[in-house]
Amino acid sequence: MTYKFRRQVPLCGYIVDFVCFEKKVVVELDGSQHAEPDHRAADRVRDETLKDAEFCVLRFWNRQIHESLDAICRQIYAVCAQR
Repeated sequence: MTYKFRRQVPLCGYIVDFVCFEKKVVVELDGSQHAEPDHRAADRVRDETLKDAEFCVLRFWNRQIHESLDAICRQIYAVCAQR
C-alpha cells in the first residue's frame, strides 16, 4: 500500500514538513538548530499541539536522512500501516 504525503502544509497553526492526512502522520526533518534548548522547547509545544489534534509526529535529523533513508522510510511506512 502507498500513502500520500503533502509537503509544507499549514496545520494547527504551524507549517509541517510532511503530512499524511489519511493516517494523521506528520514527518518533521530537523536541522542542527533543533538541538538548541529554545528550539527544543518550541518543538515540544508544537508536537503536543499536533498530538492533541490526533496526529502522530515523527522527527528525524537531517543527517539521518542522508545516512539511513531506507530505514527511515520503513519506519514511516510501519507507523502509517499501524494507524
